[in-house]
Amino acid sequence: MRYKPILTGQHCTTTALTDCQLQIADRSPMLSGIIHCNPYIVIPLNRFILLVLIVLTTGCASTVEPPPPTSVDLPKTRTDPAKSAAVPAPTKPAASSALPPPAVLSEAQTSEFILQILPGNLKDKEGWAEDMQSVFHALHVQPSAENYCAVVAIIEQESSFQADPFVPGLPAIVMREIEQRREKYSIPPTVVSWMLSATSSNGRSYQQRIDTLKTEKELSDLIEEIIAQIPAGKKMFPNTNPIRTGGPMQVSIGFAEAHAKVRHYPYPVHGNLRNEVFSRRGGLYFGTAILLDYPAPYHQLIYRFADYNAGRYSSRNAAFQLALAKISGRKLATDGDLLRYQQGRPAAASSTTQLALSSIGKALQMSDAEINRDLQLEKLSTFSQSHLYQRVFALAGQTAPQPREAIPQINLNSPKFQRKLTTEWFANRVNKRFADCLKRGASSNNKSTKKSKPPTRH
Repeated sequence: MRYKPILTGQHCTTTALTDCQLQIADRSPMLSGIIHCNPYIVIPLNRFILLVLIVLTTGCASTVEPPPPTSVDLPKTRTDPAKSAAVPAPTKPAASSALPPPAVLSEAQTSEFILQILPGNLKDKEGWAEDMQSVFHALHVQPSAENYCAVVAIIEQESSFQADPFVPGLPAIVMREIEQRREKYSIPPTVVSWMLSATSSNGRSYQQRIDTLKTEKELSDLIEEIIAQIPAGKKMFPNTNPIRTGGPMQVSIGFAEAHAKVRHYPYPVHGNLRNEVFSRRGGLYFGTAILLDYPAPYHQLIYRFADYNAGRYSSRNAAFQLALAKISGRKLATDGDLLRYQQGRPAAASSTTQLALSSIGKALQMSDAEINRDLQLEKLSTFSQSHLYQRVFALAGQTAPQPREAIPQINLNSPKFQRKLTTEWFANRVNKRFADCLKRGASSNNKSTKKSKPPTRH
């Protein structure tokens, strides 16, 4: 995409920039069909449209491919829902026995247990405990020590129990992203300064607002405000807010919106679901849902933790890719994505997994159409019952048993990260926090048991 400011007047200065126009050379649709980027159409722009174009990462200027669609796979018993893969083979997590059936806590035990496992210096512990119990009840999640500690471990890792976590150096991160886009689209620095000098709703300039940003919710609200300043802005720029996660569990806003379409959100909505994700109770609700409210064939919770980071069933799919690599003789990235995605939908171009499956079609006794049919289930629990899944593991298991779960090998990328992080790192970190939480809970139970014992008579 090429952006070239052209002038209707003689000069394009900070005092005459309202006369600037944007010339766009491209043949793709723009702004959800309201404006079209036909070759060299000149579109008059005001200050806010320019600001949106440089701040947002989607629309006509987007170079960021949206993630695969978020699946909402509710357990069958319910009536209500571009990763960079690392090359090394997945390593196994620290040895631990398969999870026994979790013991259900009574209501009295639950309250006491949650208060014991929450951080000692946490503000409003009772409020956190009440919200956690309410969320488990609303989602019909089993109130067990393991499940509560799984949620606590994610919260500790993602936000340290902050409903709207502080992001160190957020103003610098935002300005660095804006500067990168400015350079990419050859926008003069004076244009950016002029855009950011506009007065926002609270009387301060957008530059001043950016300079004092502390949390992602503040940035999300600022972007929503900018879009709202444009006539029909929400129609022209739908779902373009680049802040896609939030709340104490840093849950995907896209997942929250998909989940609410198939399962009624049980709490009052303040504004929209984006706001609910950034709240304590709403963030706990959707975070617990994506972590625990789906049927997973795992023997250890570490694979749910990996799925939380990489997407539901990624650990199952990574094991499938390992099995496929074994029988096809091809080197595959075990990232848990079996299809290639573009604009949130399966792309026309085949993924390396599809190509590997096609190469052994005769051994599988399946046509390409049948293979692709079953691959469409990769984000759902039913994929493990598909003929494709069963055939791959049957062939891979002829010489030795093949694991049905593996931690996806994915490099994590974010402007917030200051060092290399991976899904495997995330899963292991959360798993350690989970084990520590269970120890805290067991210790508190032992103390309670000792206190309840009657004195021994001699």
